[in-house]
Amino acid sequence: MRELFPFDLKTLEIFLAVCEAGAMAGAARRLGLTQPAVSQAVAELEGRMGVALFDRSVRPLGLTAAGGVLRQKASALLSEARQIVPALKETEHGRLPLIRAGLVDSLSRALSAPLAGRLSGVAEEVSLLAGLTASHASALLSRQLDLLVGVDELADIEGLERFPLFTEPYVLLLPAGEPAPGRVEDLARLARRLPLVRFSARSKTGIEVERHLRRLKLDLPRRLEFDTPYGVTATVAAGEGVAVTTPLCLFEAGVDFARFSCAPLPGPAFSRSLTLIARRQELGRVPREVAAFCREALEEGVLPRLRAALPWLEALSTAHEPDGGVHPR
Repeated sequence: MRELFPFDLKTLEIFLAVCEAGAMAGAARRLGLTQPAVSQAVAELEGRMGVALFDRSVRPLGLTAAGGVLRQKASALLSEARQIVPALKETEHGRLPLIRAGLVDSLSRALSAPLAGRLSGVAEEVSLLAGLTASHASALLSRQLDLLVGVDELADIEGLERFPLFTEPYVLLLPAGEPAPGRVEDLARLARRLPLVRFSARSKTGIEVERHLRRLKLDLPRRLEFDTPYGVTATVAAGEGVAVTTPLCLFEAGVDFARFSCAPLPGPAFSRSLTLIARRQELGRVPREVAAFCREALEEGVLPRLRAALPWLEALSTAHEPDGGVHPR
């Protein structure tokens, strides 16, 4: 019988492992195979394809143009194949064996407990990890997570589906009693007296704030930075500086609102959006339903408290799905 395809799923899995490890030996360790077996599988794949997939003149191994195309297509194909068994299990038993979710740390206090309860209704075992979006994104793409709630849509990655949750403005955090600056120039003068307390550049929020400050042509010295909303908020509440943050970060910090003041950020509007992301079609209807649950949990459990504490805020609302959902790619 004539072979229909020049590859099988196992060979594609080996190929992707080499891509991720950057070396045959590393891929072999990851897959529990010998290095010669991995090298032979890749060589045979290249022979059947009739193209070189790796540039062996560099270390770690680089992909050729053809290898880059195959990596993208192979990832999508394996993703589709892997969803078959979970889909069958869900049909038969109504529950998944395991679901692993990553939650951006600024939503940990707001969503950890309700989200864990919701996921327990669809899976026998639930793993819920809070942390930085970047590390969760890497875990999602390497299949260590099934869902991600974060502040990066990963718009340049194919094979994902995205569901909007929440959009919130960035605000200026000040020590209690400190007058709010009305203009960008006033903010620059204030920052010379009270240093800007930053979110770490390891975080998406920290990166976005720095980008916005550059747009405002504000070159503020670096003195204090934190990975967590609590570190930023508590430091400002102690009178040690000012910060650019968000309402959800303030809620996550859990610091008494009486200990600081909050004001609109001078200059053009600046906001961030939180999104639930999953690999396309792997979990059936679960991502869409979980996204709807998260929006409801925020709207009922968190936003009333934020609106009461920050009545001047207008752009504080959960998102709605246009045409049934965010564009999958």
